[in-house]
Amino acid sequence: MHTIVKTAFFAVAFAGLTACGSSDSGQGTGNESGGSSSTGLPADVQAAIDGQKSALSQEVKDALAYMYSEEGLAHDVYLNIYSIQPQKQLQNIATKSEVKHIDAVNQLAIKYDLNMTQSPDTDVPYSIDGIVNGTYPVSRVQYLYDLLYDKGIQSAQNALEVGCIVEVVDVEDLDADIAVAQASNASDVVTVFEFLRNGSYNHYWAFDKGLKDMGVSNGCCDVPDTLGYNFCHPEYPNTK
Repeated sequence: MHTIVKTAFFAVAFAGLTACGSSDSGQGTGNESGGSSSTGLPADVQAAIDGQKSALSQEVKDALAYMYSEEGLAHDVYLNIYSIQPQKQLQNIATKSEVKHIDAVNQLAIKYDLNMTQSPDTDVPYSIDGIVNGTYPVSRVQYLYDLLYDKGIQSAQNALEVGCIVEVVDVEDLDADIAVAQASNASDVVTVFEFLRNGSYNHYWAFDKGLKDMGVSNGCCDVPDTLGYNFCHPEYPNTK
C-alpha cells in the first residue's frame, strides 16, 4: 500500500527542491495536527463514525494511523507555506477542510482505541502524543513534508504546485486504503476514506484553477511527471 517505491520516488522526484536552501519547516501556526470533534462533519460521515464497530484487520489499523499523519501534513504544509506565500487556496483548504479530515480520522482512532503514533503495527491505546505541526511518526510523511515545504516557500507557483502534489498523492493512497477497508468489510472506515478522497478531488481542482489564474496554462497538468506519479488528472470528479 505505502511502499518503498514511493519513498524512493520522493527522494528522486524532489531531490532538487532544497537547492535553493532549506528553511525551518516548523514555521507556521504551531497547532497540533489533531482536530476536535466539533468541526462539523457531514451527517453520513458522523453517523458512520458513531455506528457499529467493524472488525479491523491490521492493515486497516495501519492505514488509519498513516492517514492521520498524511492529513496532518496537508493541513500543516499548506498553512506553513501560506505564511510565506499567501495563496488563498492554501489557507481556505487547510482551515475549512483539512481540519475536518483530521477530525474524522481522529474520531475513528478514538472509536477503535488506536495509537496514531504507530504505523505500521498500529496497536492500542489511543494516542496522538507528539504529532504536532510539521512532526509526524511516519518517516515517508515526514520526508514529504520537509521537501514540499522547501519547494512551496520558493514562489507562489511552487506553493500551488505543492497543493497539486499533495492531493494526487493523497488520492492514490486513499484508493489503496479504500480497497483494503472494503476487503475487511469496514464500512465506517470506507465512508470516512471516501469523504477524504472526495475532498482531495475538490482541492486538486482548486489548486489547478489557482495555477491557471496565474497564467500556468495547464494547471496541475504542468507539474512534471516523476517516477510513476502523474499530476495531470482530468478524470477526477469536479463538482466546483
